[in-house]
Formats: sequence, C-alpha cells, structure tokens
Amino acid sequence: MQIIADTSACVGAGQCALVAGELFDQDDDGIVELLVERPDGPDQPDARRAAALCPARAITIEE
Repeated sequence: MQIIADTSACVGAGQCALVAGELFDQDDDGIVELLVERPDGPDQPDARRAAALCPARAITIEE
C-alpha cells in the first residue's frame, strides 16, 4: 500500500490527522503532511479511513 497526499487539493479539514495521526499531520497552514508513505499492516485501515473521510479527496491509496 502507498498513500498519496495531494497538497494542492487539500482544504485543511484535518480529518486525516484526527483519524490517523501516526500517518498524517498538518502544516502551519493546515495542509496535509504525509508522515508515512507506505504504512505497515496495522496502520493500513487507518490510512483507508483517512482517505474515505477526506472531504477534498486529497488522499488516495494505491495497492
């Protein structure tokens, strides 16, 4: 699994950091920062949930 975060599409809602703080953070402007590009097994459900909750669809998952 690979996480892709499109910072140009991000609207700063912060859902990703709330549900998967081990994978995502936000910069000073509230834009997504990807902390882990290729999460291991236990973190993969959180990555999928963050992608599903992103209102701007700025987070995508590639298998």
